[in-house]
Amino acid sequence: MPLSGLDIFKLLPKTNCKDCGFPTCLAFGMQLAAGKTELEKCPHVSEQAKEALAEASQPPVLKVEIGSGDYAIKLGEETVVYRHDRTFVNPNAFVIAVNDSDESNSINQVIDKVNNLKYERVGQTLEISGICLINKSENKEVFLSAADKIITNTLKPLIFLSSNTQVLKEAALKYKDKKPLIHCINLQNLEQLKDTIKETGCPVVVRGKDFDEIGQLTGKLRAEGIKNIVIDIGTRNLKEDFFNQIILRRAAVNKKDRLFGYPTIVFPNEITNEPLKEALIASIFVAKYGSIIVLSNANPENIFPLLVYRQNIYTDPRKPMAVDQKIYEINNPNADSPVLITTNFSLTYFIIAGEVESSKVPSWLLVMDVDGQSVLTAWAAGKFVPELIANFIKKSGIEQKINKKELIVPGYVSQMQGELEDELGDGWKVIVGPREAGDVPKFLKNYVSKN
Repeated sequence: MPLSGLDIFKLLPKTNCKDCGFPTCLAFGMQLAAGKTELEKCPHVSEQAKEALAEASQPPVLKVEIGSGDYAIKLGEETVVYRHDRTFVNPNAFVIAVNDSDESNSINQVIDKVNNLKYERVGQTLEISGICLINKSENKEVFLSAADKIITNTLKPLIFLSSNTQVLKEAALKYKDKKPLIHCINLQNLEQLKDTIKETGCPVVVRGKDFDEIGQLTGKLRAEGIKNIVIDIGTRNLKEDFFNQIILRRAAVNKKDRLFGYPTIVFPNEITNEPLKEALIASIFVAKYGSIIVLSNANPENIFPLLVYRQNIYTDPRKPMAVDQKIYEINNPNADSPVLITTNFSLTYFIIAGEVESSKVPSWLLVMDVDGQSVLTAWAAGKFVPELIANFIKKSGIEQKINKKELIVPGYVSQMQGELEDELGDGWKVIVGPREAGDVPKFLKNYVSKN
């Protein structure tokens, strides 16, 4: 069981030096026990105390890494049940299932999609995380041959899934440098697999039919020093799997039960055979709380909505997504190019920038820092108003880059046109642009043709 705040306090220096940012060592200990700060913030804690406090300083859901290199998947480190309480930390990993008995072309197609299916959205790259290789053939040589093919052709992490203990042992030993996720350890094969897991350092899935079995398995592995654990308590039934995910997260976060404080894996691909229904089921586990979500296909029409939904769920609600305040040059503008202005909310910027780029009209896009708020929100909050906009433009240096002092403002704030012209003065003219981003290309082409 995790240490209480008083238990932690007894191991701290008790100097009340405030170097950790808290008024007393007791206050720091209480926050550490609640998972709201980190042990490293105390510069005076002894090495002996660090070892004793390591468990208490870890988040309720422990961190697990799968794979190696730049594409390694980070799971866990979650500290809350509800995203709005603070934030969710490591996004779900979407992996595509492939059978070792599938035809070579079919396996190659999955590898190609996993490698190349990527989307750029608000400055982030959205992509598939890895591949789950299933030992459907129940043949060791066929399985290892398929594993060789996949590992040779992708850097994405792998999950090895087999009911054959010997297959799992050999795969873990052969590919230990790649740190695949081994699925699975259960009460029947625990003794046979535990030494291999310890030797290779590969992360491992534990699977039990109920919470008692899961607790037994994680407890025994923890006693062996194995903590890179992922939990599979799925019955491959939506209602029961959904219930189990919630119980696991609440046990880890609210009850601080370390036996259940691990990332989880869910299999929508085994719950239904319908691709669209599978995507719908997967979306449920994005929010509730599947760390790894195994899918049957990488079809763009199924994957893209899930990637976007995950991106929205795993943004930090405390920190608006924002871009830097500056002048952005789009399509190589010159001194006669139009000048537009918007806010530094990421979604606003990337949508407008994309429309301007698609217009092929060389343009200057001024992005103003309004604490990451959208145009209307910032205007209502008094952060995107004539006086502040005028100050920003005068300091931006745009006047030295253009011949004609004309500024295009978003159509939704057209009411500021006259006042903004007064604030800018010095010959500036304010032009009201379109309300919808989709109308920007046509507007810019008309603007250029008239000028």
